[in-house]
Amino acid sequence: MRGFATAVLVVGLSVFGATAAVAETPVPEDACVQSDKRLSELSGLATDGEHWYAINDGGTKSTVYVLGKDCKVQRVINGPTDPYDVEDLARAADGTFWLSDTGDNSKKRTTIALIELTPAGKTTLHRLTYPDGPHDAEALLLDKNNVPYVVTKSPFGLAGIYRPTGPLATPGPTPLEKVGEVSFGSTDTKGGPITPLVGSVVVTGGAVNADGTLVALRTYTEAYLFPAPDGDVLAALKRKPVRIPLPDEKQGEAIAIESDGTLVSGSEGVGTPIRVVKGAAALAAATTTAQTSDAPKPAASGGAGGGGAPSESGGLPVLPALGISVVVVGGALLFMNRRSARKS
Repeated sequence: MRGFATAVLVVGLSVFGATAAVAETPVPEDACVQSDKRLSELSGLATDGEHWYAINDGGTKSTVYVLGKDCKVQRVINGPTDPYDVEDLARAADGTFWLSDTGDNSKKRTTIALIELTPAGKTTLHRLTYPDGPHDAEALLLDKNNVPYVVTKSPFGLAGIYRPTGPLATPGPTPLEKVGEVSFGSTDTKGGPITPLVGSVVVTGGAVNADGTLVALRTYTEAYLFPAPDGDVLAALKRKPVRIPLPDEKQGEAIAIESDGTLVSGSEGVGTPIRVVKGAAALAAATTTAQTSDAPKPAASGGAGGGGAPSESGGLPVLPALGISVVVVGGALLFMNRRSARKS
């Protein structure tokens, strides 16, 4: 308990969220309703422009569901690898799926994993190790060269960015290095399973568009879009993002970017909609032009200790006072621990 109180004190007094331009007009539209009981814990989305590809949170198989734009499951791709806790999904240019087996609510895993799954159902396992102990992570960013970035989830709003130190071994483990941090300010957008003060700052999913020029991170209630004109994910995460509210998602963890720039989001729960924000990419590019020096500040360090100075928030400050910090973060940790117990 002493360690928890100390952590709350340090973070509660020192962390502020990233500056973000707020999109003025986009409103998510329901594309269709996901009503298949097999996808009751939708946690990750990818797209090829014609289909959506989806994964469940957790799972005992390497499974990808192929959805039409009507949300109906057209087929299921299964691989033989048994994961621990899959949280996100990416799709490479050659059609290979990358399952992010990085969930660790109780922070006890000695390794995490990325699982490559071909459309034919063949899997390749890559185990990974953090340089600084276990983390819970629900976001995977795969750049155009198939270099993966794992972004951690924290109730304090400060997410670590990790990438492999070299080519991925099979099965590994391959060491990760911490190459930066990105922070988000809390907002009053409604939605998510926990209070917006925390739900709006914890990273629950990520995506990179097909040509690698746009990076997205989401929380339970928002999407943040970072332009990457040169395809450099880490450089993109240093830029000022555009914030697109995604209100009223029950437990929003899934996000994808269509080739035409449409943002796609989804939530856990049977009977919940998959929603789209048309023109999101163009909005991000217009809003963030010439703002590359104006932060969310993940430092591009080459080693395990990398980090950036936090900046002021475009929304409410993260954990603005110690009293709020104790209550809100304590509630978030209780929620995460309950989820951990459910999955164990």
